[in-house]
Amino acid sequence: ALMADRTVILTTLNDAWAEPNSIFDYFLESFKTGNNTAPLLKHVLIICYGKKAYDRCRAEISHCYFFTSMQSTEMAHEAVFMSPAYVNMMWERLAFLKSILSMGYNFVFTDTDVMWLRDPFPHFLPDIDIQTSCDRFNGRPFDLNNFPNNGFSFVRSNSRTIRFYKYWVTSRSRFPHLHDQDAFNKIKHDPLVKQMGLKIRFLDTDYFGGFCRPSKDFHKVCTMHANCCVGLDRKLVDLNITLLDWKRFMSKRVAKWRVPRQCKLSWAKSRSLVSVSNSDLHQPGARI
Repeated sequence: ALMADRTVILTTLNDAWAEPNSIFDYFLESFKTGNNTAPLLKHVLIICYGKKAYDRCRAEISHCYFFTSMQSTEMAHEAVFMSPAYVNMMWERLAFLKSILSMGYNFVFTDTDVMWLRDPFPHFLPDIDIQTSCDRFNGRPFDLNNFPNNGFSFVRSNSRTIRFYKYWVTSRSRFPHLHDQDAFNKIKHDPLVKQMGLKIRFLDTDYFGGFCRPSKDFHKVCTMHANCCVGLDRKLVDLNITLLDWKRFMSKRVAKWRVPRQCKLSWAKSRSLVSVSNSDLHQPGARI
């Protein structure tokens, strides 16, 4: 799965998202219908939570890893956002990514509900340690006040990133009720992180968009993430529309994004509910 520079594309798959006509199918289809993305599939390694996910992965692509841990049974199923199973899953995944860096491999991590529409590698800068997508991008790529979405990121293996990921993993003891992304949002301002000399770049949503803020330009967009969305069924509806819109563009027809649709309704409803319950779900950094 490795590229010449020791880079691998990583994603995770549970049993629910591996069902026929579910998220995994859209993920694979995006590579096959994207612009210069089909050759990248041979570099994708899928971390499988559950035997169904592993079997489905092996039926579709070459590189599948059956992840086992104390929480692997919980992780095989769709986890409700911010449930104990969900939080454990996020931190387990982060620890796994840390181990990848420690072995000397660079990685692009992508959530499985990220559609790959164009080869993203030409848009990565060579001297940056971590390059991550955003729910909201303020136009300043090195401004730590951007709201990251770690559902798509390119990380180079070096002493700085290995040290940072170790620090990030251990930060769970400071923020036991937060998932990894919210913890990242906390520690990115820590003086120790600044001392590491870590270079973080936030990716422009014109190129790396999502349902929080869709890319407006079909000629620029590389990825589209089904973020700011609650519920698998709603994700499936809007991801299907996303790929239909992309195919219209690729066939030289006039196209515009018709998403988010179902996801927009679900997100508005979730925000209204959490505003009453005083949950942090409404924060832009919440990855759903």
